[in-house]
Amino acid sequence: MRRLNVPLIAAMAVALPSLVANAAGPLVDIRSVDPTIIVELRYSERNNLVGYPLYPRGTCALARPQVASGLAAAQAFLRRYQFGLKIWDAYRPVAVQEKLWHASRNSDYVANPEIGVGSLHSWGVAVDATLVDTWNRPVPMPSDFDDFTPAAMWRYVGPHADVRAHVHLLQIAMRTAGFWGLRTEWWHFTIADWQKYLPNQAARTAQVSGTQWQGKL
Repeated sequence: MRRLNVPLIAAMAVALPSLVANAAGPLVDIRSVDPTIIVELRYSERNNLVGYPLYPRGTCALARPQVASGLAAAQAFLRRYQFGLKIWDAYRPVAVQEKLWHASRNSDYVANPEIGVGSLHSWGVAVDATLVDTWNRPVPMPSDFDDFTPAAMWRYVGPHADVRAHVHLLQIAMRTAGFWGLRTEWWHFTIADWQKYLPNQAARTAQVSGTQWQGKL
């Protein structure tokens, strides 16, 4: 399993002196754990919330080793049903989170990096994921990435049976692999024991209810 140190990750992600990763522990390239997982980092392209790339082209999807192992388990589960994972985002530098916050100013969806624990993406314990079919093609899901409308809610209430089946399968796969979902974003998942990766005081400020992480993007 290939490990990357924080200074290297920071230099790779954003060339800003102010970039400091919350994720002080080791991070790994998700595809070094399971190369069959598709990675399409939406913040490496223009098709995202801010409308321009926030990561350099070729940036890897990084996460804590346990998160990457969990994604490999979810991928194995999905392969039995002729589906697979696509990762839209994983570890997110605080400097990038700041740009997202300033672009949205919507605390219902985007975490203010200066308040509480900020985004769990910046701790390396959260990912944004969707499904692809056996040919790695996108399948119908409730919404696109970073959709701040009711369509993005965890519980799909739309009329399409195939969409309902797809999002439910993704949720089951991720739950089986040890992840919790987010009420307002069907694509967001956090490793269940995320607390152990945060300082004690920071972990106590975060609120969890049932099996759903009650945090922000």
